[in-house]
Amino acid sequence: MNLNLSDITFVIVTYRSESVIQDCLNTLPSNSKKIIIENSNNINFEKDLKLKYDNIEVILSENIGMGAGNNIGLKACKTRFAYILNPDTKLNQNTIKNLINGLNQVSDFSIASPLNDDPNYPNYKKNNSYNKDQKILSVDRIDGFSMLINLEKFSENNFFDENFFLYLENDDLCLRVKNRKENIYIIKNSLINHTGGISKKQNLEYLRNWHWMWSKFYFNKKHYGFFLAFSKVFFNLSSSIFKSIFYLITLNHHKKKIYQMRVSGLVNSIIGKKSFFRIND
Repeated sequence: MNLNLSDITFVIVTYRSESVIQDCLNTLPSNSKKIIIENSNNINFEKDLKLKYDNIEVILSENIGMGAGNNIGLKACKTRFAYILNPDTKLNQNTIKNLINGLNQVSDFSIASPLNDDPNYPNYKKNNSYNKDQKILSVDRIDGFSMLINLEKFSENNFFDENFFLYLENDDLCLRVKNRKENIYIIKNSLINHTGGISKKQNLEYLRNWHWMWSKFYFNKKHYGFFLAFSKVFFNLSSSIFKSIFYLITLNHHKKKIYQMRVSGLVNSIIGKKSFFRIND
């Protein structure tokens, strides 16, 4: 490869991320190109970012989800590569340098990423065994909070499936890349920090549970067919029905609602409805 920083645009989808986005942006090279897709249409947020940072473009959008938001940024890129980041990620001092150096040792790739600096939460999956001393890992899947994408490999702009609102859109993209026999790499000496904080707001818990179940069935149906997908979620469905009844009887409204959301997400996905559930927060 022949990859330089000038070939990369950073793409970050935000949704009311004022509390974390500046920590992320402050770790990016100041002269790098940046595209922010703000999914809450917050004009003041746009003005604040443009005032504080150079080489930044802010695109306002409705709350259309991570995958669809990323697609907006990817299609707006003018460089050969786009580096997708979640707003709750931070680069280390040598992250980009080591990432570029590592990728310049390979002949070709479609998706790549630094390694999550918390060894308890690796940001990749690999089916085959590998030598732990390898500096560059060929993997099957990487997490969506950090994805360097070779845009030349997606000439038809077939990036993220916008039917997903939350969860598994990155798995879907990686599986399609692997099915095309293309390469996905982790550069082990390039490290990234992902806070990954989970809000305890009840409404957000309901949203996550609904969409996790919706996405699980949709992903498996898309790639493996209806009946195999149903077999993979049957236990989730029956367990969630039982638990929603149990927590109804025991008067635990919060737990009851969580499992009702899981049932609803699964049923709506099974009958072919879109991932429509949203919350007003």
